[in-house]
Amino acid sequence: MKKYGISAFFPAYGDEKTIGKMVLDMLEVLKEISNDYEVIVVDDGGPDRSGEIADELSKRYKEVRVIHHEKNKGYGGALKSGFYNSRKELVFYTDGDAQYDVREIKRLLPYIEEYDVINGYKIKRSDPFYRIVFGRLYHYFVKFLFGLKIKDVDCDFRLMKRKIFDKIRLEEDGGIICVELVKKLQNNKFKIKEVPVHHYAREGSSQFFRLNRILRVIKDVFRLRWKMWNG
Repeated sequence: MKKYGISAFFPAYGDEKTIGKMVLDMLEVLKEISNDYEVIVVDDGGPDRSGEIADELSKRYKEVRVIHHEKNKGYGGALKSGFYNSRKELVFYTDGDAQYDVREIKRLLPYIEEYDVINGYKIKRSDPFYRIVFGRLYHYFVKFLFGLKIKDVDCDFRLMKRKIFDKIRLEEDGGIICVELVKKLQNNKFKIKEVPVHHYAREGSSQFFRLNRILRVIKDVFRLRWKMWNG
């Protein structure tokens, strides 16, 4: 199989306990599957040492780059920085909180010659019960509202051809960017393959499950739905 150039990136916010190992594991697996690669950490203005740890790694490994946001730009802002600053033929990303094993990129890579996007989906979600319930409700809701055809819109474990981002422009700054991405991939008829991947428990607690954040997500869903159908 052809060895592709690969840009792998991690959006990082509050991930100081995991980001170092994520980068090192990514370097190790990329060395096996590619002759031309880079690892990018997008430090999204977090309150911890994620950015400092990434900077230290960039001094030790020439393949590591760090993008710093002086102020938090949100999950969508971090993903856009990663997508549009990637230099290689393929782009891979996952979150910096170690809920996915980067070595499972090997599950995705064999399909990249036939497909434009290889989208992971969780074999079993390792989260508290209330997150699982809310996640399922959210998935079915946005799948119906936007006509999405994939199993797991919020599985942030994706391998894509870089050329995709010459054609689509992402605009959202929040977590709703995943819905925007999948909808625009479908609208532009990019070929998507789904592959099962493992999902692991998060270290620490998530800030997402607060009432104001949930209400913000609902608002963003309807705002994006209106914009994409009437923009």
